[in-house]
Amino acid sequence: MTQTDAPHDFHMGWLLFALAMGAFAIGTTEFASMTLLPFIAGEFHSTQPLAGHAISAYALGVVVGSPVIMVLGVRLERRALLVMLAAFIGVANALSAIAPSLPWLVFFRFLSGFPHGAYFGVAMLLAASLVPKNQRAQAVSRVFLGLTIATIVGVPFATWIGQTVGWRWGLGIVAGLAAITALLIRSLAPLSPAQADASPLRELGALRSRQVWLTLGIAGIGFGGVFCVYTYLAATLIEVTRTSGIMIPLVMAVFGLGTTVGNLVCGWAADRATMRAAGISLGFTAVVLMLYPAATENLWLLIPLVFFIGCGVGLAAILQTRLMDVAPHAQSLAGALVQSAFNLANAIGPWVGGIVISLGLGLPATGYAAAALTFGGLGMWYWALVDARRQQAPFAEQRA
Repeated sequence: MTQTDAPHDFHMGWLLFALAMGAFAIGTTEFASMTLLPFIAGEFHSTQPLAGHAISAYALGVVVGSPVIMVLGVRLERRALLVMLAAFIGVANALSAIAPSLPWLVFFRFLSGFPHGAYFGVAMLLAASLVPKNQRAQAVSRVFLGLTIATIVGVPFATWIGQTVGWRWGLGIVAGLAAITALLIRSLAPLSPAQADASPLRELGALRSRQVWLTLGIAGIGFGGVFCVYTYLAATLIEVTRTSGIMIPLVMAVFGLGTTVGNLVCGWAADRATMRAAGISLGFTAVVLMLYPAATENLWLLIPLVFFIGCGVGLAAILQTRLMDVAPHAQSLAGALVQSAFNLANAIGPWVGGIVISLGLGLPATGYAAAALTFGGLGMWYWALVDARRQQAPFAEQRA
């Protein structure tokens, strides 16, 4: 059976659904842990900042675990690796759900983040390998669709579960979804052996490419703008917009709807012109973020801007595809590293926003800080574009 051969009952649509279910579980556990924070702190009789270490531990697990797993698992067959990663996610979240103390929860959340980036990296590579080259980004975006739908459905549902029967049940449901994902992938995915010459050293060789680092820089800096606003959006709605509590989850759902639409549109655009799509996405998001502060006092002006800010999440599918092009011999590691870069952005964005607030500039000013980060990503994008053209110039002269 070749890499793209499939079992008799294989259906690409169902496989993409299974891969997206894993992304849905990951998105739910990552973002719901933020909304469940007050309940976690209350149960363990801790402050929210201390309980927040569980969130930081998850992000640290992603940053550390993604490259480690991908380098060590480079010679494993992709279906088997995906099943193991989904099972890992399920076990780690189950352990989080029964954590006896806050320190144990922090440790289990670190373990929960460990397979995050590796799962996305392998799942997106598998999806891209099963479609024609001009449809890779769309296949990647459909896997990532699970995470964006999690922001619309999974996170509000887990939050409701946490409010009604306890935060542990929210994580327990994620463990169940991960177990179902492992079973579906085992049943639906074709055998996809690793390349014969794959090796950890070859994967690490991708780190010598300036284009790889520039692409990761676009993600780590430019994507931070979205998180800079999203982290403080609920506080802004309460303190600045002064909206009713019932509107907060609705506005969050609007953001999630934007991520879903942006993901699909950016996936389509990236299959036609990857770098151009990245530049347009970054530029559009920067402009929207610049308008955000002026709209924070009016709910009906703020809602469409939140939707468009959510659309900026579509940059993920573009950059994932870009890394497949600039690291052709180390796609596994590159696929994991971009997830590490996004989680770095998840740390940078709130940190920058926190500085702005601590300086007394107010919650609306997070929009200007977010725009600055996005313009920084746009600068990295321009650097990558110029560098790529310089690298191509000598080859063009040789052909001439």
